[in-house]
Amino acid sequence: MKENTRSTQSGSSTVLVVDDDAQIVRLIRSYLEQAGYKVESAADGEAALHAVRALRPDLVILDLGLPVKDGLDVTRAIRGDAQLAHTPIMMLTARVDDVDRILGLEMGADDYVIKPFNPREVLARVKAIMRRTRPPADQPVNDLLSVDDLILDRAAHVVMRQGQSIELTPSEFDILQLLMLHPRRAFNRTEIIELALGYEYAGLERTVDSHIKNLRRKLEDDPRHPAYIETVFGVGYRLNSRGAE
Repeated sequence: MKENTRSTQSGSSTVLVVDDDAQIVRLIRSYLEQAGYKVESAADGEAALHAVRALRPDLVILDLGLPVKDGLDVTRAIRGDAQLAHTPIMMLTARVDDVDRILGLEMGADDYVIKPFNPREVLARVKAIMRRTRPPADQPVNDLLSVDDLILDRAAHVVMRQGQSIELTPSEFDILQLLMLHPRRAFNRTEIIELALGYEYAGLERTVDSHIKNLRRKLEDDPRHPAYIETVFGVGYRLNSRGAE
């Protein structure tokens, strides 16, 4: 793991960049540090996991094609660790096969960027994720949303169902928050991306479908016959406010 050049901004967010291509790491580091982020790096999947456990970064930018452990293995390990599961993950991938990207999203990645990429786009995505995961200081301490037996605490970033805590990724949390703010309203995929995730997204519609699939797996008794998040054919998705009935 390489030492970072620390930002002069105190209290700034830490981003862990994981890629075995030193030139890509330098490029991303340059843009992020100019924007005030602290940057650490790792060159393989095993080192990445050590860094995540030691540093508890605010975001991991993770290449899929890593030595030792690939990006999917690292994502699986992070999402399987209760102490790390909330960590936002942005994947970098040179793979052109949509299946790889969808698999990454279904395993819990919050976003992905395809190589070759514009570093300004990476920076914009980083800023969007940070806005979602680090709410303003003046946000109400007790800001609860409740729909049937689902409770979402916006300040604590906690979701409960029937009294049991549910671990969600930042993207899953934000999509559920949007749906709970407007129960029974149908949102198309573009609206979900822009309103929940906070930026325009030129990727696949299946990106949203992957996040919804993950939410259903975590929320529903039977994900194949969802009671909470309904598919509105020809439109998108909505939250059924009578899901507990």
